[in-house]
Amino acid sequence: MNEEIENILHREDITLASIQSRAMAFFIDEMLLSFLLIIAMWDSFMNAQTVEDIINLTNNFILEYIFMKIVYQTFFTMQYGATIGKIAMKIRVIEIQTLANPNVLVALNRAIFRIISEMLFYLGFAWGVADPARQTWHDKTARTLVVNA
Repeated sequence: MNEEIENILHREDITLASIQSRAMAFFIDEMLLSFLLIIAMWDSFMNAQTVEDIINLTNNFILEYIFMKIVYQTFFTMQYGATIGKIAMKIRVIEIQTLANPNVLVALNRAIFRIISEMLFYLGFAWGVADPARQTWHDKTARTLVVNA
């Protein structure tokens, strides 16, 4: 682990969130957003005749879904330091420099790189599992940590 991060965590008596907590928060957020997408597209899904129609509908709304995820991640991370999943798991995101909730630019950076990591077969998340500070790619680019609340 980076010595700077280690010193900050020790000095402020902060503990990193576990991989299991982060994974469960991720699952909660993904289920919530998927549920919201289904509600938004309910009429279209009801008019679909085949599974292929449903797949085509989903593919047609992929950019809207990505935008929705970025807005969700940015807003909740900036406003509360945590998404609904993180709040449920009692973990939060902090900026390394200030130990406070990320500002709008940091939260936006984190949200965009999170999407990029997902598009690249979740490699950024796998990186976080192996990283001593448990920083994913989106944490590294935004200079954030996920800690216990």
